[in-house]
Amino acid sequence: MSTNTAQAAQQRHIICMKWGTKYGPEYVNRLYAMVRRHLTGDFNFVCLTDNTEGLRPEVECHPIPDINFNLAPGEPDRAWKKLTTFEADLYGLRGTALFLDIDIVIVGSLDDFFTQPGQFLIIKDYPRFWRNNAKRIVGNSSVYRFELGAHPDVLEYFRKHSQEMRAQYRNEQEYLSHFLNKQGKLSYWPAAWCPSFKYACIPAWPTNYWTEPVPPKDARIVIFHGECNPPDALAGRRNKRFRHIQPAKWVAKEWAQLA
Repeated sequence: MSTNTAQAAQQRHIICMKWGTKYGPEYVNRLYAMVRRHLTGDFNFVCLTDNTEGLRPEVECHPIPDINFNLAPGEPDRAWKKLTTFEADLYGLRGTALFLDIDIVIVGSLDDFFTQPGQFLIIKDYPRFWRNNAKRIVGNSSVYRFELGAHPDVLEYFRKHSQEMRAQYRNEQEYLSHFLNKQGKLSYWPAAWCPSFKYACIPAWPTNYWTEPVPPKDARIVIFHGECNPPDALAGRRNKRFRHIQPAKWVAKEWAQLA
């Protein structure tokens, strides 16, 4: 292996994706700053996006590759675009990629996310009381790691069978988890690393009325899904009635855009 090839194979990339108007450039800029504070050593920060306006200069921007299907009128997005990170050649990038959703909040070291053993690592989706969680294999794709170019069949198969796969699977993370699990390549992050804000940070009733939601011990990345996103958490509001929370003041500290 040549020196240049070896260096490329060892390179670390943070990849995120922004499309549409739901999230502004400040989400990407905050994410970069959080990564820079919590990841030691060199890394390359890449944003796949349809709009580069307002992004800080440290962010390497590329268009989102074509997923090769169009949503029907009124059809939910379901984040299928994330599958394009599995292009056989994603803009010539080589090495290890850690994909991060732009609405997460990083609260601990990211170093171990690049050294944890496994071909493909993802969050084990959070338990629900109505599911058989012991047998459920679906991951939450807010945080996943893979070798760039190592799993091109994920995208190739979807492009050839997109209508069938979209009918069979609810969203991209369900398809992705099942596809790689069948190949024996699916692994999960340690459960403590990526807690759900909704399930793991909000105090139990009635202490939620006077106690601030905080990340549990050993948390690295707090995941926001469902009815509460980071601005809601910071403001102390939830999008469901009778579910009070106090402001999560630590979000503002971690959101600081100074790296």
